[in-house]
Amino acid sequence: MVDILLSKNCHAAFEKVVIASWKCQISLSKMRKCCNVIEISVTFVDKDGEEKLVKVPVGMSMLEAAHENDIELEGACEGSLACSTCHVIVTDVNYYNKLEDPMDEENDMLDLAFGLTETSRLGCQVIASPELDGIRLALPAATRNFAVDGYAAKSH
Repeated sequence: MVDILLSKNCHAAFEKVVIASWKCQISLSKMRKCCNVIEISVTFVDKDGEEKLVKVPVGMSMLEAAHENDIELEGACEGSLACSTCHVIVTDVNYYNKLEDPMDEENDMLDLAFGLTETSRLGCQVIASPELDGIRLALPAATRNFAVDGYAAKSH
């Protein structure tokens, strides 16, 4: 579950809306509006250059945002830093510099990524924050998923 930054005095209301949504199938977007969830604008650019502008709640990873918005970003390890299939490219270095430095585990996985660039990150590690409002993320032309691509580890 993602921690989402909610406006003051909204946690109790959010719990009620979550219960109501479970019972009444209220959409996630209606829950966000009800609780004044802070959202940022993110543009995903696919391998063909097509753009999709989405609203992402502060605190949500770009991997989760992509999945919620039917954007083809794999995330084979479900955000556990065990693959590079959620590799994204931050198109503007100014936004890239606003991100926290990647941990060693992320850098290890990025070393396996297809089409690595100076502004590459794993989507599971890029977390929406107000200063990232307007960020553009390009999806590489391919990914490397060793479990699917026929990789077999060699014994030592």
